[in-house]
Amino acid sequence: MSGANARERAAPAGLLSIGQVLARLGPEFPTLTSSKLRFLEVQGIVAPLRTESGYRKFSQTDLERLRLALTLQRDHYLPLSVIREYLEDLDAGRDPAMPTVPPPPSIVPAPRRYRREELLSAAGAAPQLLNDAISTGVITGGETYTEQSLAILRALVALDRHGIEPRHVRTLRQSAERDVALVESALAPLLRRTDPSSRARASELAPELTRRLDEVRAIFVRSALERLLS
Repeated sequence: MSGANARERAAPAGLLSIGQVLARLGPEFPTLTSSKLRFLEVQGIVAPLRTESGYRKFSQTDLERLRLALTLQRDHYLPLSVIREYLEDLDAGRDPAMPTVPPPPSIVPAPRRYRREELLSAAGAAPQLLNDAISTGVITGGETYTEQSLAILRALVALDRHGIEPRHVRTLRQSAERDVALVESALAPLLRRTDPSSRARASELAPELTRRLDEVRAIFVRSALERLLS
């Protein structure tokens, strides 16, 4: 009888060697190696038994702990310290929530919001002009306002100097809503589909159709102005 067989016989029945663990978990985790198994042991993820000769022997519980830890690492990008704490809670009979890692802070600053007085100051607008814009639906009222609201209010300030009031430009918003309805109708075959490629194609086409409508509108406006000034 070989020395290796003797060692295997000395280990409790049902336990797995490192090679057997790799054979079981390898199809799910192709990058798993014996070195990584030893590292996971050092990190406290598993504590395999040792034979008299010092060979590691893994139980079915060890196998499932390894599978869980490797899954959390691969699919949720969790550090081993967090995984270890989660496993310790399970060992203690607690029912911990699945651990998560907060997303990294975004490098894109959050869009600024303006309070009413800040909006009026930034746009150089009179309070009544903003009231008129809200009452006619040109600007949506609220406790805070977006950069888009600021851009619209600044434009209204410039138009107001020439006697063009918010009620006069209300039709522009209505026209924009009709444009969106037109684009939506054109994209309906794509929007009815749920596959990602159709949605992506609709996202590409929507701005293009909008630009074309803007071009047609600009041509009509220029043509009308030429008639006015001729």
